Amino acid sequence: MPRTAPREEPLNTSEEEKQDIAENQGLSAVSVYGIVHEEGVDELERPLSSLWWSGVAAGLGITSSVIAEGVLHTTFEGHPYQAAIENLGYTVGFVLVILGRLQLFTENTLTAILPLLVQRTPRRLWCTARLWSVILLANFVGTFLASAFAVWGSPIPPENVEGMIAISRHFAEHTPGEAFWLGVPAGFYIAAIVWMMPSARGASVLVIVMFTYLIAMGGFTHVIAGSAEMFLLLLSGEVGALNVASLLGATLMGNILGGTGLFALLAYGQVAQEIER
Repeated sequence: MPRTAPREEPLNTSEEEKQDIAENQGLSAVSVYGIVHEEGVDELERPLSSLWWSGVAAGLGITSSVIAEGVLHTTFEGHPYQAAIENLGYTVGFVLVILGRLQLFTENTLTAILPLLVQRTPRRLWCTARLWSVILLANFVGTFLASAFAVWGSPIPPENVEGMIAISRHFAEHTPGEAFWLGVPAGFYIAAIVWMMPSARGASVLVIVMFTYLIAMGGFTHVIAGSAEMFLLLLSGEVGALNVASLLGATLMGNILGGTGLFALLAYGQVAQEIER
C-alpha cells in the first residue's frame, strides 16, 4: 500500500476566523469553508480499508430509508396523506448515515472537492478520484447486501417488503434522462446539508430531515438510496441489470453535477478571494 502523503497545512485564516472555527458559532462563509475543507483533507488521508468499511456501512444504513418508507406505505395505505407520511421514512437513513459519520458518496461531491479546488495538482486529483471510486463501490455493496437480506433473509414481514418494492417502482419508472435531471437538485441539497452542518449545532437532525424530506417529496433521485430501490427490484425479478445500470449511472451524473458542478463551485467562488493561499 502506498505511503500516506504528509498532512496538508490548514487554510491560512485570520485569528478571528480561527476563533470562529474553534467556537463553531457565528460562522462566516470562510469559516464554514475552512471546516468543510479540513474534513475533506481528513477523508482524503484515511486508509482505504477505513473508507471501504465506512462506505459499506453507509450503504447498509441508507437502506433503512427504503425500509421505513415501506413500513409507512403499508401502515398508511389508503390514507389521504399517504405520500406525505411515507416520505418521512426517506429521512431515516440519511440521519443515521450523516450523524453516524459514515461515508456517503454524495456528501463527498462537496467535502472531497474543496481541497481539490484549493490545491489543483495531479496527486490531489488522483486522491479525490480514489476516494470517490472506493466509496461509491462500497455504498453499492452495502445497499445490495441490505436489499438481498430483505428479499431473501426474511427479517422483514412480507407485507412491508411489498411496501418497499412498491415505493421502489417510482424510481424505476423514470427514463435515464429524467433520472439525470432529477438527480441535480438532490446532489445540490445533500451538498447543502454538508455545508450547513458546522452551523447547525443542535439543529443537525432538523436540517437533515428538512432537506431529505424535500428530496423525497420532490421526487428527486439520489444514487445511493436509489440503488437500494433498484437492487430490490432486481432481486425481485422486476427489472433487468441493464435498466439498473442506466438509471443509476444517469442519477450519479446528476448528483455530481448538483453537488460538485453547482454547489461546490459556488461555495468556493464566494470565498476564493478571501482565502490566503
